[in-house]
Amino acid sequence: MCTLTERFLKYVSFETTSDEDSAKSPSTAGQLVLAKALADEMRDMGFADVAVSEFGIVTGTLPAVGEGTETAPTLGLIAHMDTSPAASGRDIHPRILKYEGGDIALTADGSVKLTPENSPQLANQIGHQLIVTDGTTLLGADDKAGIAEIMSVCEYFLAHPEVRHGRIRVAFTPDEEIGHGVDHFDVEGFGADVAYTVDGGKLGEIEYENFNAATAVVTVHGLSVHTGSAKNRMINAIRVAMEYSDMLPAAEIPEHTELREGFFHIRKIEGGVEKCTMTFNIRDHGKEEFIARKDFMERIAAYLNRKYGDGTVELKITDTSGNMREIVAQHMELIDYAMEAFRKNGIEPETPPIRGGTDGARLSFMGLPCPNLSTGGYNYHGRLEYASLDEMKKMVDVLRDLAVSFV
Repeated sequence: MCTLTERFLKYVSFETTSDEDSAKSPSTAGQLVLAKALADEMRDMGFADVAVSEFGIVTGTLPAVGEGTETAPTLGLIAHMDTSPAASGRDIHPRILKYEGGDIALTADGSVKLTPENSPQLANQIGHQLIVTDGTTLLGADDKAGIAEIMSVCEYFLAHPEVRHGRIRVAFTPDEEIGHGVDHFDVEGFGADVAYTVDGGKLGEIEYENFNAATAVVTVHGLSVHTGSAKNRMINAIRVAMEYSDMLPAAEIPEHTELREGFFHIRKIEGGVEKCTMTFNIRDHGKEEFIARKDFMERIAAYLNRKYGDGTVELKITDTSGNMREIVAQHMELIDYAMEAFRKNGIEPETPPIRGGTDGARLSFMGLPCPNLSTGGYNYHGRLEYASLDEMKKMVDVLRDLAVSFV
């Protein structure tokens, strides 16, 4: 048997950074390596029906145990294998320490630190065993903490056949960080009635309200002319792109918004005078507000095309997820069961809106109601990422009590 700590450290040793520019699924080879390793581990543990799809989705089953459990709903537990391309996920060197307060130097020279200022939640974790980075990579708690917790609770059930539970289906998905985690997810074949993603942060959070999300790609086509004779002739695609960006509301960006406030987020810009491309995230909790944001971007493109000529600005907007509250509101027993499991373990649950998205949001609209649960990981997508082992262990207990509540 593996401990939760050993399991987590093993998983983060796999480089599984996803690649939004890849046309493959999974987008990177390392994810498939981890997928096959997880499948082997599941078979060794005693899972049934273990499989890795051609798209790198790992699935397995714990059969129902105990009299009368065959009629209980089939519960799905889901986490993702990839890590964010926002920071390096190669050669991760985690370190375990007991937090006694104050700053934590991550790099050897102390230039990168975890502090109560950049990580206020540390104030509640004095005395905890923390797993931190060496300040040069992310950690991978998003979402390998979720994988480790799901595998650990399943190992508990396999080792304790006296504990009654219904059928449990487990899935580990690729490419969640780039919005493609469930592109090839077979909901009907998965066979769960309800599910939870284990992909949140702060212990005790239950998330069932998320942003409506879209990706907008703005392509500006310029006209390069020698600078010596450019007057009234050159169209500098870079400058037009900057003009487009500057016409978006300056305060409606992630840096200046919180809770349910929506935003426009430019996350990539590349190109030159002849052609420049920008990629934006569009986010809002309200459906009408979300539609208005997309319309606003369309109006900017139309204005600039009138100014510089038809075809100067191309805009492609692709919806990526909806607000799962629309679906989960019809299955509030899922929230009630999760709250009860947290409280049983001495944790007062919270239900904050997600300022992001999860596989669960898309799965909910695909017919599988799927709120999101905490993992005990923090500061995702960067070098300050860390996880509390104390909270991760508590989450295994929460998942155990949650699973048995369905019988």
